[in-house]
Amino acid sequence: MKKIALGFSGGVDSSVCAELLKRQGYEVFGLYMDNSTDEARLDAVKTAEFIGIPLRVLDVRERLERCVCAPFAQSYLSGETPNPCVICNPSVKFRSLCEYADEIGAEHIATGHYARTKDGMLFKGRPSNDQSYMLCRIKREQLGRLILPLGEYEKVEVRALAHEFNLPVADKPDSMEICFIPDKDYIGWLGKRTELPPPGDFTFNGEVVGRHKGIHCYTVGQRCPGLYNGRKLYISEIDPETDTVKLALWEDLFKTELCARSFNWLCDEPTGVVSATVRVRHTKWENPPCEAEVAGDLVAIHTKEPLRAPARGQSAVLYDGERVLGGGFVV
Repeated sequence: MKKIALGFSGGVDSSVCAELLKRQGYEVFGLYMDNSTDEARLDAVKTAEFIGIPLRVLDVRERLERCVCAPFAQSYLSGETPNPCVICNPSVKFRSLCEYADEIGAEHIATGHYARTKDGMLFKGRPSNDQSYMLCRIKREQLGRLILPLGEYEKVEVRALAHEFNLPVADKPDSMEICFIPDKDYIGWLGKRTELPPPGDFTFNGEVVGRHKGIHCYTVGQRCPGLYNGRKLYISEIDPETDTVKLALWEDLFKTELCARSFNWLCDEPTGVVSATVRVRHTKWENPPCEAEVAGDLVAIHTKEPLRAPARGQSAVLYDGERVLGGGFVV
């Protein structure tokens, strides 16, 4: 029987994964990455016992702090719009899973992400719950070991399977928040870590039109409260050097040119122009066609349809049809 290391939170998705993998003939070993509450950990242990799989509890708080929390805070305070899950997947989740798999002698690893893998390539999941965007920075050696049992399922189908398998977590709510900010209070979390940026100016077309609470309170694309000469204004740029938040009209938020740094290719790095589609946020509807080309340390992307408010720090992810080609950070 083949061994497999499964990232196991004790939620609906990972629990259904465990049952599916068992039924496919795998000997499943769960890994609970502990950075939460005693209650969450005990729930995972009880669910693993119910399913009948061994569960290793691994304290990942130090690794999470070093690889995710600290870079996330620095990025946010620099006026960027980071996605911590994109950073966490390769540096904490899949790294820890691969280490555990090596320890137990398992060739493969698995998680409950809604995406698909085949022959070392990453593909979109079903449209209603595709999570391939979040996996754009996975390392190719991690991807080569990865099995995603839920890739062909809709979320409602997974819930139905949980009931069919009589799992005690069949009706457990999904976790939607960032795991290390469970109350969703970003500003409070940042304030406990460091001195926050001071208030500064809102500007529109170079003119000061108001004062803001600090650049950490805003993201590009967000609507600014109130009106200016009867028009709605939106945040178009955040300047950490001057603590200035620049505003623009809705129609001026759209861009057709952007560059991405630290690009992680999940295919061989191309030598010429690549025709693809691009996402700059975890949405299902904004995925315009584009042309991309490596330009020194960056990847230059030209979209054939305007993108709304691409923000520094967001992940720009390229797709060839259903396949994920890779992703980098918008500059």
